Amino acid sequence: MVEWRPWRAAVRPVPEPVATPFVWAGAFVGSLLLVAVLGAVGGLASSAIALVALCAFAALLGLPARFRAAPGVALVCWLFLNAYAVAPHGELAWQGHPDLARVLLLLAAALLGTLIARIINALGAHRRITPGQGQEREGRGL
Repeated sequence: MVEWRPWRAAVRPVPEPVATPFVWAGAFVGSLLLVAVLGAVGGLASSAIALVALCAFAALLGLPARFRAAPGVALVCWLFLNAYAVAPHGELAWQGHPDLARVLLLLAAALLGTLIARIINALGAHRRITPGQGQEREGRGL
């Protein structure tokens, strides 16, 4: 007996993550633009506002990325945070525990974004490739 199936070229149940250098380039350009916008609207008056915005951006960048891209994203975001949102402006300086906490928050945000994307992709793939679910759905509609 011949079973007819639709032909799909290289269908993957889980999307391929974006290459790490592209994620780092996006982190550089996006952090630069985010800090510029925050500076224009007065958001750099408090480094906490800039830290929250860059953490949200790092989590957003983590969605299409691999886990190994997270440290680079965190460091790039920290460079812009340290240079433009933490006094003295325009200078990179390591202040010890506060900077370590900032880097770890940015790293956690990037890893959290990647983890959330992996869980969502895995659940979607499970629904797509689990045998018998399509037949159950067809039976309900009749």
